[in-house]
Amino acid sequence: MDQRIIDLYDEYTHRSLDRRKFLEQVATLTGSMAAALALLPLLQASPARAALVPADDARLETGNITYAGATGEVRAYLARPKAAAKRPAVIVIHENRGLTAHIQDVTRRVALDGFLAFAPDLLSPSGGTPADEDAARDAIRKLDAGKTVQDLVAAVDFLAQHKHGNGKVGAMGFCWGGGMVGDLAVASPQLDAGVVYYGRQPDAAQVDKIAAPLLLHYAGLDERINAGIPAFEEALKKAGKKYTLYVYDGVNHAFNNDTSEARYDKTAATLAWSRTIEFLRTMESQ
Repeated sequence: MDQRIIDLYDEYTHRSLDRRKFLEQVATLTGSMAAALALLPLLQASPARAALVPADDARLETGNITYAGATGEVRAYLARPKAAAKRPAVIVIHENRGLTAHIQDVTRRVALDGFLAFAPDLLSPSGGTPADEDAARDAIRKLDAGKTVQDLVAAVDFLAQHKHGNGKVGAMGFCWGGGMVGDLAVASPQLDAGVVYYGRQPDAAQVDKIAAPLLLHYAGLDERINAGIPAFEEALKKAGKKYTLYVYDGVNHAFNNDTSEARYDKTAATLAWSRTIEFLRTMESQ
């Protein structure tokens, strides 16, 4: 697919370009509105492709729960291996589409790799994640950023005491959720590990507050997010923080999302996932 179209989609889903203008500009590139509309399913997440691990996988215990957050009762999806051993917990923070079927599937993948996996619905204050992606993005923009971070801090506290956890709590997030991992690392000294997938960087002036080691995954073609890397990395180095940073050449923002055909890159996603699980497992020896 023409990289210009992917870049336009990124502007549409993360910045000020509205749907009508997005489609008009894609139609200009493709030659017709019909062609633009035909490409849209390749860019959008497809619910039909969202379950690599079945919701009823016999190896897992899964379910919807709530916990007490700064905004009130926060809904969450929890998955864990059925074996009785206590395990490190991992908070899975969703993209700007909310707690979708894809993020629930990612949560089950984390559980199958041996963790107590927990995905909060950070749109709970507005009634939970809507089915419509545009409505979810609008709701994300209206969240109180400070209170949303405190909902995540409350999740860390909740999981540190969970009966199926071993007291260790990490977090991983994608896109908007990747940015929230950085904010959580700043706000919670109790966080034991943070994994960022192509998320915005926290304010460099706040980096000295980070206690958790970080694993940072960025997409080589993601100019919008990557513009913040130099200042962030300089601040991490200056503050003596533990971090590992990878840039995956030639791939787009959201390269891990296998429900988005145009942007998913299997090679990069597989490598980043293996690095992520290896990194999160270091919590067991901390």
